[in-house]
Amino acid sequence: MTTPAWTASAAQKRFIRHYAGFIDSGDAALFAGAGLSRAAGYVDWRALLKDIAAELRLDVDREADLVALAQYHVNEKRNRSRINQVLIDELTKDAVRTPSHAILSRLPVDTVWTTNYDQLLEHAFADAGKSVDVKLSNASLAQTRRGRDVTVYKMHGCVTQPEEAVLTKDDYESYQSKRSLFADSLKGDLIAKTFLFLGFSFADPNIDHILGRVKTLLGTNQREHFCVMRRPPPPARKQGKLKADYEYDCRKAELQHADLLRFGIETVWIDEFDELEYLLRALAAHVDRHSVFVSGAARGTTPLGSPRLEEFARSLGRRLIGEQFKLVSGFGRGLGEQCILGALDAVYHSVKVLDRDRVLVRPFPRATVAADQATQNSRHREDLLSRVGAVVVVAGNKLDAAGQLRLSAGVVEEVDIALRLGKFVIPVGASGHVAEQIWQQAMAAPGRYVPGLSVATELKLLGDRQASNEQLLNAVFSILHAAARAASAQ
Repeated sequence: MTTPAWTASAAQKRFIRHYAGFIDSGDAALFAGAGLSRAAGYVDWRALLKDIAAELRLDVDREADLVALAQYHVNEKRNRSRINQVLIDELTKDAVRTPSHAILSRLPVDTVWTTNYDQLLEHAFADAGKSVDVKLSNASLAQTRRGRDVTVYKMHGCVTQPEEAVLTKDDYESYQSKRSLFADSLKGDLIAKTFLFLGFSFADPNIDHILGRVKTLLGTNQREHFCVMRRPPPPARKQGKLKADYEYDCRKAELQHADLLRFGIETVWIDEFDELEYLLRALAAHVDRHSVFVSGAARGTTPLGSPRLEEFARSLGRRLIGEQFKLVSGFGRGLGEQCILGALDAVYHSVKVLDRDRVLVRPFPRATVAADQATQNSRHREDLLSRVGAVVVVAGNKLDAAGQLRLSAGVVEEVDIALRLGKFVIPVGASGHVAEQIWQQAMAAPGRYVPGLSVATELKLLGDRQASNEQLLNAVFSILHAAARAASAQ
């Protein structure tokens, strides 16, 4: 789901559905340009070279060819140590990763290319719990990190090795000989995968050359790709020079759009840079629409009783798999294992060949320092909940230090995180405890828990303790399917 203040256009919805299909099939890749890093607080290439230009008695704002500007400095100084130091100074400063970085890091995309020198991407993937294989040189391409979740190709180098970064005309001219394996690898991925280009201007000569080679090899049989671009912003007054400049920028954008189509790249237009976050959230919601987190713990089994509650949890797991959903679980005590058992039973006893990855179990890790456990649990919950489209809440209780039954603060926190992340929340109120409290709140304000869904009858039934397990499950899955359809329409 996306922020209510933003609605995807028809063209954006088509992109979301289309690109999400390539993500689902494992055929998607990402390409990150300087725009993503600039939004996080890092300077762009022009600002990076401002002092370098001043040393040459040039005005960086009057220079169109910044690669040539870097070369002029090397020619003048006979070395590149000053530029190397600028990279280190500017790209090791603190920068705040954007929400877009967090969303991208959790998409199930295993191939990422970038021309950026900073480490924002690889750190974002690592913080999302992924094993990252970073490729910095030809030699690193020949080595593989076992168990990797994502490979990040830094085709122009990294701030950790500034002396090897591709910066000057000399670097670009020797790229095909010094970094030919990167060029070959990118060509292979452009042929085999569908790319989404973000924060990229397509002014880089290396990319232009590689796209041209792929076009020459495949002609009109190229794969389709996508790039996100901002439309030229209209001026406050459409008069005089402002109007002429705006019309010029619009015409140039049209020509660039047509030129990118030569390489199979379709432009997805946004009106403001901030809109990228909402577009990516909608994409993630579509990708995650069939993933469901089951939140619940049951040290006490009232009011349903132990046999019925456990059977409900097992049946929930079985039906999630049987109805083409993915189960995500933190292995909550008393319920999590039953739900997982039901899901695994469906996986291993189905006549169809099912993907075992449709059951994602991430037990809560034990913190090294006891005082850090609560913070670590919160991060773990947020990571799990960021991967789903909906949350089903069942029971939710625990024993305190005195052995008394209490509401589960962990389940309450999971619901709070789910609401903050814009997930659908489906409380089985009949199971009591936290689920009953959330159900009462959902009945009073359904727009907060199941926004945009016409499921009043199903929601009401979920609080009926006289309803059978089958009736409760039917209501749950009616809402889940409605939620998946809503996410598909984004």
